[in-house]
Amino acid sequence: MTDTEAPVRVDGRTARAERTRAAIVDAHLALIGEGDLRPTGERIAERAGVSLRALWTNFKDMETLFEASGERVLAEQQAAHRPIPAELPLAKRVDAFCRQRARLLQLITPSARAAQLREPTSEQLRRNRAKHIERLRDEVSEVFAVELAAAGRGRGQLLNAVVAATMWPAWSMLRDGLGLGVDEARRTMARTVTALLTARD
Repeated sequence: MTDTEAPVRVDGRTARAERTRAAIVDAHLALIGEGDLRPTGERIAERAGVSLRALWTNFKDMETLFEASGERVLAEQQAAHRPIPAELPLAKRVDAFCRQRARLLQLITPSARAAQLREPTSEQLRRNRAKHIERLRDEVSEVFAVELAAAGRGRGQLLNAVVAATMWPAWSMLRDGLGLGVDEARRTMARTVTALLTARD
């Protein structure tokens, strides 16, 4: 065997392993998207076209699969995200922000519903949720920096209020609890965010 053969073989095995892992994550998210909110390892493996042994070789347990699937969902959100210029008037920023939130929340709804069922017993799903919260806090801090700064000592409370009003649980209440369509839910969200940012003590 020449010196160049071993790396090629290693790279080939690595590439196959990555394809297998990607297929498993694809299958997991596809089943959730179709309404199977608690897919078993057997169903995931069958959908991915791999053996159950291959599933657990690549993911030692459901927690590691939740981690990989969570990273995929965050990556999809990031790819769909468009920066909102902080210099726009408040009304335009709120409108752009809520339109984007509505689109992204619709994107993650199947995964969020599935996570809601298992989160009480899954540390990884709670970590995934924390990442979504951190990402949203950073965005709100940038897009509404002027209004948050004007809140003075109440900045942290205002930031928390806007984040809470624009996370998936609030979106689920608008869509599922109140039965609103996407456009009406978005407008309601925008009204809430505007009221929070323009309120005066």
